Amino acid sequence: MSIHAMKARGAAAGEEFRDDVRRKLPPEVLAPLTELAPLRSTLAVAHTFGSIALVLALAVTFWSVAAAIIAIILIAPLQHGLFILAHDAAHYRLYRTRWLNDLIGRLAGTLGGIPMCAYRVIHRLHHNHLYQAQDPDIALHGGYPRGKAYLLKKLGKDLCGLTAWKTYAYFFGAPALNTRTNVVQRPLDDTSPKLREAARQDRWVVLGFHLGMPVVAFATGWGLYYIVLWVVPLATGLQAILRLRAVCEHGALSDYSSPLTAARTHLVGALQRFFLFPHHVGYHVEHHAYPSIPFHALPRLNQIVDDRITFKGRGYLAVTRETWSWFRRERVHRVQDVSGS
Repeated sequence: MSIHAMKARGAAAGEEFRDDVRRKLPPEVLAPLTELAPLRSTLAVAHTFGSIALVLALAVTFWSVAAAIIAIILIAPLQHGLFILAHDAAHYRLYRTRWLNDLIGRLAGTLGGIPMCAYRVIHRLHHNHLYQAQDPDIALHGGYPRGKAYLLKKLGKDLCGLTAWKTYAYFFGAPALNTRTNVVQRPLDDTSPKLREAARQDRWVVLGFHLGMPVVAFATGWGLYYIVLWVVPLATGLQAILRLRAVCEHGALSDYSSPLTAARTHLVGALQRFFLFPHHVGYHVEHHAYPSIPFHALPRLNQIVDDRITFKGRGYLAVTRETWSWFRRERVHRVQDVSGS
């Protein structure tokens, strides 16, 4: 979306997400795709919140070690669904009314420990400077291929809750150092004063909520349920999901010159959508090319630009096999380069 279009929708310079290849689609094709559908957004919100409520209710009703383990496995991807809703709200893509869009986004984000307004600031850098020195997400997915052992070690640390603090530091506006460029990110330097103030306020709201919730939960006799069924999935399973999705979206790529080649689309089934790609987030090339298009229209966009996408897979397992094959080829090339130098 152009800066002028963003201003028309309530976002000024310093708040916009730039479409990278807008000129390649004619306006008569792009305009219908950028239209928001409040009913679709509401259904997505209701589905995610309703699913969480159902799993929690069943776990408490049939409380046991087995029920708790099953609930943790199911809650983590549903918490990821909350994050994706907050992500779309950060893009101003849930509702036309700005206060309603931000209210739902902040609610979804707060429950998952994410200040949506601070994340909006960080995420603008990722979109507007993809794979450049200013991109704060390179620390998450850059450097691959690094081998299976490295990835499994990272996922193991995620599942043990050892990396959660880094994740939340990122979402609170302090991304990790980009070791490829050694550039320390200062995202609040690249945003409007309005967004900057909203980010600061939202951080305090989220921090206050998660400091107060354990007190309320234990005071009312729900402390054990809260820790096991909410905090444990947030600190463990969700961390592994976020890492896997980041690597799937941007890892092991060879051409960073365009969003059409610097991201990967995943065309997956229901199981993979539940665990890794809720709310059409698997259409990641399309999202980077046109962040002005809401999640529910990304499948339609895929039908238009599918032949231009370099990295895509028909299912998660197929993409995984392709990625590991790329890892092996790249490792051989690196060894040959070293041997020849």
